[in-house]
Amino acid sequence: MDVTAELERARDAFAHQAWSEAYTGFSDADDEQPLEPDDLVRLATVAHLVGRDTECAAATERAHQAYLSIGRTASAVRCAFWLAVPLLLRGETARGGGWLARARRLLDDGGIDCVEQGYLLFPEGMRLVHKDPATALATFGEAAATGERFGDPDLVALARHGQGRAVIAGGDPSAGMALLDETMVAVASGELSPLVTGMIYCSTIEACQEIFDLRRAQEWTAALSDWCAAQPDLVPYRGQCLVHRSQVLQTRGAWPDALEEARRACERLSEPPNRPALGMALYQQAELHRVRGAFAGAEEGYRQAGECGHRTQPGLAQLWMAQGRVDEAVAAIRGAADERRDRLGRARVLSAYVEIVLAAGDVPGARAASEELSRIADDIGAPLLRAVSAHARGAVFLAEDDAAAAHDVLLDACRTWDELEAPYDRARSVVLLALARRRLGDVGTARLELDGARQVFRRLGAAPDLARLDALTHERPRSGAGLSPRELEVLRLVATGRTNHAIAVELVLSEKTVARHLSNIFAKLDLSSRSAATAYAYEHDLVSRGR
Repeated sequence: MDVTAELERARDAFAHQAWSEAYTGFSDADDEQPLEPDDLVRLATVAHLVGRDTECAAATERAHQAYLSIGRTASAVRCAFWLAVPLLLRGETARGGGWLARARRLLDDGGIDCVEQGYLLFPEGMRLVHKDPATALATFGEAAATGERFGDPDLVALARHGQGRAVIAGGDPSAGMALLDETMVAVASGELSPLVTGMIYCSTIEACQEIFDLRRAQEWTAALSDWCAAQPDLVPYRGQCLVHRSQVLQTRGAWPDALEEARRACERLSEPPNRPALGMALYQQAELHRVRGAFAGAEEGYRQAGECGHRTQPGLAQLWMAQGRVDEAVAAIRGAADERRDRLGRARVLSAYVEIVLAAGDVPGARAASEELSRIADDIGAPLLRAVSAHARGAVFLAEDDAAAAHDVLLDACRTWDELEAPYDRARSVVLLALARRRLGDVGTARLELDGARQVFRRLGAAPDLARLDALTHERPRSGAGLSPRELEVLRLVATGRTNHAIAVELVLSEKTVARHLSNIFAKLDLSSRSAATAYAYEHDLVSRGR
């Protein structure tokens, strides 16, 4: 093999973003003859981009040592930076911090003035974003100045993005998003390296989700998908960002697609384990199971997310409420509210808090929470959060028997959900709006709205909401409708989210027998899906709501 020719082909593939071809070329050349450090960096880059993280770390560490051996300290420091970043993102702070400490020592010992000084400021700024936003902002400012002085667009973009995150954390989402949008201009124009482009895409979408900016989240998620699609070999940025894509799809009512994206995210983030991001993926998967009525899967997902260090609330409390475990739900959501002091974190908890404490009969507590949520929504100004707040206020007004006030705010909520193309959330607000209309005497319109909400819940497979709605309208007799004892057992297990295989194992039956029982259940109850069967089981108290 002509190693020189192989290297030239690999470098050309690298320049044309043919990542798999470049990886194979550099790897083959390295097998024949150890690569020079610059090519080792290219090998590390393409290894990361095709999802070979172990090979990426090995090549980067070799490049680091090779640069040191020829006196190129600044390049060795940059390698140390790129060794530290993925470790820190995976929550391996000791190892990541060790590489950063080595990099700082190398620069200090050599007295070197270089752009890498600015790169080493970036992890420190990100560490401080939520702990000390003002100091983080100053740190990013120093990094940006260094990037500009040395003409390094990657560092400038990272630093400007960090400034946006710090400004948001400091309480000014509008100004922070303006900085993020400015950075995204450089990203979208292709000015930055692939590694930095992917990092900023993911972090920007995360920021949009944090501040309830659904429109921006949708816009940048679509842009990220297009960027990934243009590079078929690309593997990263399909893990944590798959979670954000799943969240957007869930809001838009594409639940099967959202569940598949969450599943893929869990798979991608498990090898090698990225515990913080994996926890986020598991939580999102649990959320989708919860709203679909697959309660056993939801509870297991929340448990696994907690083991990865991710917060399990408010989702777990909402699950317990859906199961009728109201006292447990109230205790959990009150604890979660006490723990969250930042406004955005509290906003996520307060919307669930209102619903849960209302179920427990604590109307004054629900009113206080809804008023706080309203103040946060007014300050932040995000349409999504305003709709969430309006829904909560409407629920409180209904509990206080003020149907007229409930009608007005719920109408606003429904309009905003329409604008955001959020069918599930709109249907939930429509149910409350219909209850308000019914109390105001407009029974006909209320009936039409409830029918419309029911169709949405059925289409989405929102079994718990469908069960609650049917209970409100009393459309089915509260009985087992002639089911045999064995059929009732099968129905109860279906309602817990178990598959036919799992039911067969538990009841010591064949899967074929389980399928026959399920067919009989559908026929006797006039049902068409497992989701509808789950809804029926909960509506008719055929499933134990306690532990």
